[in-house]
Amino acid sequence: MGHSAELLARARALLEAHPVADGHNDLPWALREQVAYDLDRRDIAGDQSAHLHTDIPRLRAGGVGAQFWSVYVRTDLTGDAAVSACLEQIDVVRRLADRHPADLRPAFTADDMEAARAEGRIASLMGAEGGHSINNSLATLRALYRLGVRYMTLTHNDTIDWADSATDTPRHDGLTRFGEEVVREMNRLGMLVDLSHVAPATMRDALRVTTAPVVFSHSSARAVCDHPRNIPDDVLERLPVNGGVAMATFVPKFVLPAAVAWTEAADENMRAHGLHPLDGSERGLAVQRAYEEANPRPVATAATVADHLDHMREVAGIDHIGIGGDFDGTAFTPSDLSDVSGYPHLVAELLDRRWSEADLAKLTWKNAVRVLRDAEAVARHERTRRGPSIATIGQLDG
Repeated sequence: MGHSAELLARARALLEAHPVADGHNDLPWALREQVAYDLDRRDIAGDQSAHLHTDIPRLRAGGVGAQFWSVYVRTDLTGDAAVSACLEQIDVVRRLADRHPADLRPAFTADDMEAARAEGRIASLMGAEGGHSINNSLATLRALYRLGVRYMTLTHNDTIDWADSATDTPRHDGLTRFGEEVVREMNRLGMLVDLSHVAPATMRDALRVTTAPVVFSHSSARAVCDHPRNIPDDVLERLPVNGGVAMATFVPKFVLPAAVAWTEAADENMRAHGLHPLDGSERGLAVQRAYEEANPRPVATAATVADHLDHMREVAGIDHIGIGGDFDGTAFTPSDLSDVSGYPHLVAELLDRRWSEADLAKLTWKNAVRVLRDAEAVARHERTRRGPSIATIGQLDG
């Protein structure tokens, strides 16, 4: 069902004051896949709805005030190739901000986020998705931090040398000793530990080791939809003590139980066409759309996402939830959250469920700013206690 004009107007007014700080958008990878980073061919100053979930007019329409752009690289890129690809992703985020200075403000701190909001610009932050991007090197981790990366998702879909992924065979029962050292070094730097994509054992290990709040940049509630990409309740329950923030994602196969089986079949169809299930090229998207036409998919809505947020608020508390849409990182989206202009529909749904404006302000903006500010404070303290770690995976894991 659609929301009334009055509810949507209230939602938009709320987002004027407390815009969305979204935890995860894969526009950089989409630009790599579709146009090899040729920004003239995908000029986000104008309408790119034929190709992308994201452009500046729709970010504005959606009430987005801060975006963590994912500087993701696929896990079939390994070693130095993964590092180089990550640097190319960072480069395109920088180029986008340089190209659209009236709309995008590079942001590296919580103060930068607030300054962007005060100027009416969108804070442009970066998160690296997958610990394979540092090629088992803490010096490379520090280099990414210096280039502006403010969170790292410890794994993507595949288990890596030092951490188990949620969607692969576990090899380490969570984090290895080197993996724990990565978390400590991230704490010292002020880089948020992102636990989306990791196995529950990895989540629990990271929560045991970290001295700073963690984030889940794009994960929903496992109790509501039993998919391994979601967060178990025992982990959500630990967020108040840790101070972290779990950002609900919109990906239908993670939020709608009926979509889980459908997606498995769609992925098989991609493989049958010789394509990676995550192929975001024009051909990959065409194969996905053809499959969807022949096999109508179960459709998620803003209400589906709100069910997750209701549960996450109940278990973790209002101070520990946020939003991470994963736009341009998924082939399918909920009907009324089809691109970055859709956030007012989610806010309207939550207003309809009697969420207060104060609670919604925490969900959209305040919690994301606070978690980065808290990580910065921990880093200042940690840096008085120790210098950069030069430990290697060989020394710690043998």
